[in-house]
Amino acid sequence: MSRRSSGLRFQAGGGSRAAQLPVGKKQRLTIERQAGDGRGIAFEGGRTWFVSGALAGEQVEARVLGARSQTVDARTERIIVASSGRRTASCIHAGQCGGCNLQHMQHADQLALKQRTLAEQLSRLGGIQPDEWAVPLSGAEFGYRRRARIAVRWDARSRQLQVGFRAEASQAIVAIDRCPVLVQPLQPIFQALPALLRKLEKPQALGHVELFSGSAEAMLLRHTAALSQGDLNLLRAFCSQYDVQLWLQGEGQAQADDAQAELAFRLPSWDLQLACRPGDFVQVNESVNESMIAQALDWLGVEPGERVLDLFCGLGNFALPLARQRAEVVAVEGVEGMVRRAAANARDNGLENAHFFRADLSKPLAGQNWAQGGFAAVLLDPPRDGALEVVRGMSGLGAKRLVYVSCNPTTLARDAAELIRQGYRLRRAGILDMFPQTAHVEAMALFERSGA
Repeated sequence: MSRRSSGLRFQAGGGSRAAQLPVGKKQRLTIERQAGDGRGIAFEGGRTWFVSGALAGEQVEARVLGARSQTVDARTERIIVASSGRRTASCIHAGQCGGCNLQHMQHADQLALKQRTLAEQLSRLGGIQPDEWAVPLSGAEFGYRRRARIAVRWDARSRQLQVGFRAEASQAIVAIDRCPVLVQPLQPIFQALPALLRKLEKPQALGHVELFSGSAEAMLLRHTAALSQGDLNLLRAFCSQYDVQLWLQGEGQAQADDAQAELAFRLPSWDLQLACRPGDFVQVNESVNESMIAQALDWLGVEPGERVLDLFCGLGNFALPLARQRAEVVAVEGVEGMVRRAAANARDNGLENAHFFRADLSKPLAGQNWAQGGFAAVLLDPPRDGALEVVRGMSGLGAKRLVYVSCNPTTLARDAAELIRQGYRLRRAGILDMFPQTAHVEAMALFERSGA
C-alpha cells in the first residue's frame, strides 16, 4: 500500500533525494568488492548495490530485487566482464535455489572470503585479532551434506504440490531434481521424493520433509492432518524400496513408523556412536565435524581427570570425545529431550565420566549446582545468538582455557570482546568450512586467561 504524503519533504543536506528504482530495472555495474554474505558490492547513483552472483572486479548487468533509500538488492543477469576467479557452477539450479550462493567462486576464494569476514568482524566489533590464525578446516566441496530439509507447499490455484528448496531471497520453491552437495546415499531418495509426494491423497496436509544419512538413511515427514491408510501404504512402500526409515511428525515429537528403528551417527576417531532422531541438531558435514572435534580437543589440551564444562552440548558431539580422553565432563543443554538422549549416548558408549544437565543458557550460570567447584577448561558451541550471558560469568568459573565454536562471526566478536574484558586473551582463531559453496562462516577461537 502506498503511503499518503504528509505534504512535508525531507532530503539529505546539500543533496537531492535519489530517484526511485522499480523492481526489475536493469543496471550496468562495476563490482568493487565482496560482501561478507558473498554478494558483490557496487556503487551507483548514490546508492550501495548488493549483487548476488557477482564477483569483485566484474562488470555485470543486474536486475533490481528491492531498493531502499541508500541500498539496492540486485541479482546478476549477465556477465559483461568476468573475473579470473569465476568458474562454472556445478549445479544447474545455481542462481535460483537459495542454498548455495558461491558456486561461481573458486573454493580457495570462498575460504579467503570466510577468513576475511571473520577477521573483519573481530576487528570491527571487538577491536581484536588473534595472536595466531589457524589453517582453515575444510573437506570435500560437494557431496558433503548428510542432512537436508525439503520445502513442500500445496498451490491451491494450480492444484499442484511444489517440492524443492527455497529460492534466493524469496519464499518461492525451486523444483530440483539433483543436489550436488547432498551425500550420495540421499541422492536416489531425493530424486524420487517429489513423485511420491504428489501421489498422496492429501498433499495439503504436508509440512516439510527432512532427509538424514547416518547409521541408516531416514526420512521425516511433518504433517498437519492425519494421514490416510492409503498414504501410509505409499510411504511405507517407498521407504522399503529405497531402504530408508520412515519417521512421522504430526503433533508432538517425531516417531519412527517402525518402533524398532534405530538411527545414529558415528565419530570413528573416538569409537563413538550417538543415537539421534530426524530433526535433532547434527552437524551436516561429517568429515569437517570430525576435524572440528579433533581441533577443539587439541586446543583445549585437557589432561585426564581435569574437570571440563561443555555448554550447548546437544547430543554429546564434543562431550563424549572429551570423556573418551578421561576428562570429567559437565555438559549442559537447554532442550530436555536432547539432555536425555545425550545421557543415554554416554551410557550406551560406556562412559561414566560425562554428566548432563538442562539449563536456560540465555541466563547467567551463577547459582547452578553443576557450576560449583570450577573448571580447568570450557567449551561453548552456541546457536547464532551467541552466549553473551554465559560469557559474562566466565571468569567466575576459574577456567584457564576456553574454546568457542561459532556459527556467527558477529556474535563471536561481541562475546570475544566480553571475554577479553574479563582477562582472557584471544590466542588462536580460524574458520571451519562446514558449508562449502555458501558464504556461511563457522569459526573456532581459543581464549586463555592472562598468565595461564
